[in-house]
Amino acid sequence: MESRSLSAVLFDVDGTLMDTNYLHSVAWWEAFRQMGHTVATASIHRAIGMGADRLLEHLLGKNRDRDEDAAISTAHQVLYAQYFSRLTPLEGAADLLRECASRGWKVVLASSAQSKELGAMREALGADDAITAVTCADDVKASKPAPDLVETALKRAAVPADRAVFIGDTVWDVQACRLGAGATAVYQGPSDLPSHIDDSLLASPGQ
Repeated sequence: MESRSLSAVLFDVDGTLMDTNYLHSVAWWEAFRQMGHTVATASIHRAIGMGADRLLEHLLGKNRDRDEDAAISTAHQVLYAQYFSRLTPLEGAADLLRECASRGWKVVLASSAQSKELGAMREALGADDAITAVTCADDVKASKPAPDLVETALKRAAVPADRAVFIGDTVWDVQACRLGAGATAVYQGPSDLPSHIDDSLLASPGQ
């Protein structure tokens, strides 16, 4: 259990490694508008990090016309895809992944994005040399805040839950990890964490 090969760090991608949360908020706002729904962008922004299915229920309620769900989700995908060629990593994101890999961590991406969207983010991030495994919304039945994505990521990394660290940017990430007490630590972003890494859970696998 103390082997360095049995330690992984799982990263959410949108908002954690990529500067995409506001792009998603705008795309969802327009998708809702096209289907006749007025949803405040602030409410949408707070829901970013959920999978599309959970986000729709969270914002439109259980009594919504579910026949519209597919059309709204498709509209969001089409609108957001317009940004693919311009997606930008957060400062220090690629360096953080490589720093973790160089310390012996298995670096795993656990994203609520669909595969095409995640592919665009990975291309923009440019750090595949540091990534051990990847999982996305297409691989699970239930999205965040359900634990399915985290559980699948752990299986793909062949790492037990008690030998893994999850890094995310929303309360939905915390809930997906079943951390009722909240996050262990909070940092300003991927450019901030490396300066504190020796005092963090990422200091060294096996510690």
